[in-house]
Amino acid sequence: MKAARLYGPGEMRIDEVPVPEPGPGEVLLQVLTVGVCGSGVHYYLDGGIGDDKVVDPFVIGHEFSARVATLGPGVAEPLLGKRVAVEPAISCGTCELCLAGHPNLCENILFCSTPPTQGALQEYMVHPAELCFPIPDSISDEEGAVLEPLGIALHTVELAKLHPGDTIAILGCGPIGLLTLQVARLSGARAAYVTDVVPERLAMAERFGASATFRADEGDPVSWIWAETGGRGVDVAFETAWAEETVAQGAQVARRGGKLILAGIPREDVATYPAHAARRKGLTIKYVRRMKHTYSRAIPMVRDGLVDVASLVTHRFPLERAADAYELAASYKDGVMKAVIEVSK
Repeated sequence: MKAARLYGPGEMRIDEVPVPEPGPGEVLLQVLTVGVCGSGVHYYLDGGIGDDKVVDPFVIGHEFSARVATLGPGVAEPLLGKRVAVEPAISCGTCELCLAGHPNLCENILFCSTPPTQGALQEYMVHPAELCFPIPDSISDEEGAVLEPLGIALHTVELAKLHPGDTIAILGCGPIGLLTLQVARLSGARAAYVTDVVPERLAMAERFGASATFRADEGDPVSWIWAETGGRGVDVAFETAWAEETVAQGAQVARRGGKLILAGIPREDVATYPAHAARRKGLTIKYVRRMKHTYSRAIPMVRDGLVDVASLVTHRFPLERAADAYELAASYKDGVMKAVIEVSK
């Protein structure tokens, strides 16, 4: 079978590799569509994220839909042939954090596309059956791949503990920002102020319910949000870009007693924000670590048309051009929002 493997920063090759066999409790998945995500771009550009470094030829990609091709021992027959969305995090289920209901913080977690666990840019892969969630015919392969970032958005908004009538800022409206915007609006946010530097993304934010948008490279987003809120600030600032300046902006635009939710992944291992402003305001600052227990809600939300994930997909590539998909996503050119790689049909 074919696999797109990363050999180092910016070096991806299409290789022939053996088809794996599922073990007990596992299934063999025929990968259908893989989304190009921010963390994957980090791996492609830098060969790693933080302490996680690609050493051997490595397969990335963790946002994906698939079809169950073969069942391993002990897996129930009804799953065979089903199209599924896949939870990429394999938690141990027995550590302190798993037992406390936080499998996303598992001490022994394995995660698709994080070394040593191979990702989805290959025609077939094995995965635990319990982490595969059937999707209805009304959800396309592309939409199935975007269910994973929708799960991130659901977890992001849950961490904020939004109240009906709250005001929010979305700093960075890539796919995670736009999905967070939609979920926050569904959760009762009455006003949403959105910033980015890409005009096409701001236009989509307006379509998804932004109260007002601002080109962050054409002025001061902090002053703009203060003016829009009458000098109060927002109840919750969602940082969903992790540009060099957006963490600090989030701390500045949140009101006294407000919240700053950090969902972006930094390229460098540092975060900078005005400590005195955060301290004097008594801000609550939370980091988003992947997601937990979200597919049971994400799938019906898309099925019932409550959240639009299809519009996020702007570019499509075959597996043989996977590197081009990552190059495009890294460049922000051609109005790219979400590029997907069509592995199988």
